[in-house]
Amino acid sequence: MTDESPEKKEAAAAKAATPPPLPQSALDPRRHAVRPDLAALALRGQVTAPRYAAGTIRQVARPAVPLRREPNLALGLDTEALYGELVKVYDEKDGWAWVQLERDRYVGYVPSSVLTSEIMPMTHRVKALGTFIYPAADIKTPPIMHLPLNAELRVAEWSERFCRLERGGFVITRHITERDRFERDFVDIAERLIGSPYLWGGRTRIGIDCSGLVQVALQAAGVDAPRDTDMQAAELGKAISIPKDLEGLRRGDLVFWQGHVGIMSDGIMLVHANAHHMAVAAETLPEAADRIAKQGSPITIIRRLESRAGATS
Repeated sequence: MTDESPEKKEAAAAKAATPPPLPQSALDPRRHAVRPDLAALALRGQVTAPRYAAGTIRQVARPAVPLRREPNLALGLDTEALYGELVKVYDEKDGWAWVQLERDRYVGYVPSSVLTSEIMPMTHRVKALGTFIYPAADIKTPPIMHLPLNAELRVAEWSERFCRLERGGFVITRHITERDRFERDFVDIAERLIGSPYLWGGRTRIGIDCSGLVQVALQAAGVDAPRDTDMQAAELGKAISIPKDLEGLRRGDLVFWQGHVGIMSDGIMLVHANAHHMAVAAETLPEAADRIAKQGSPITIIRRLESRAGATS
């Protein structure tokens, strides 16, 4: 018997050192494009699947598009993709596209009709809580569509009153800003949304949930944030101790419960989208904490961000 060649030994060692692919259940399907019959090509070697897809980039061409866990209009939304966002499409069938959002990696289904393959680099974003696209530079004309905060646009022509968009239509100039120009205080954005109705999965003033409020406000301040409460509790800022008297907190601190989050506007007041008020509301932290504790959920963690809170213009 002859000894194996050095090349074969090296290949065998490399194979032994490579961990076997994970079962699909080991990956969070909210942020990994994986399902029983298909997975993203980027996950090859990490997870087993009957087939893989590289995906194609598309752009959202509707104001706020519900993204659902399954291709079923009767199901509630998990989040929303906003106008101008990029998505990667891995599969299309029966009018539905299975996509992953480029911004926060969330995975789900949207109608294929809301996407365009004409990718356009965006130059501006909506800084107002909402605005309209008009067919002409005249506010008396019936608007084409409503655009929410953080929707992205490409401006073809800038003027003092209106901006003409590359894809057609006009927006109020004072309602938009350069894409890379951000708000100084994300808490101010959250406070401006007080009174907006609560909507599970929502990310606009038409309807928004607790983690959506955090994500949208931070995005307006130039800070990328994950979508859901558990992700935010694990990844945003740094954990600080929970004071027994709930005092000493700062503007911008994030207070988490199981499945819920709120933003401190100062040392006592909490801003949060919640199903008790069915709206974005401001109330004292002790009041909110007492009510939520009676429902069986004490505060689980408080996280402090290092910037984008408390600054003044």
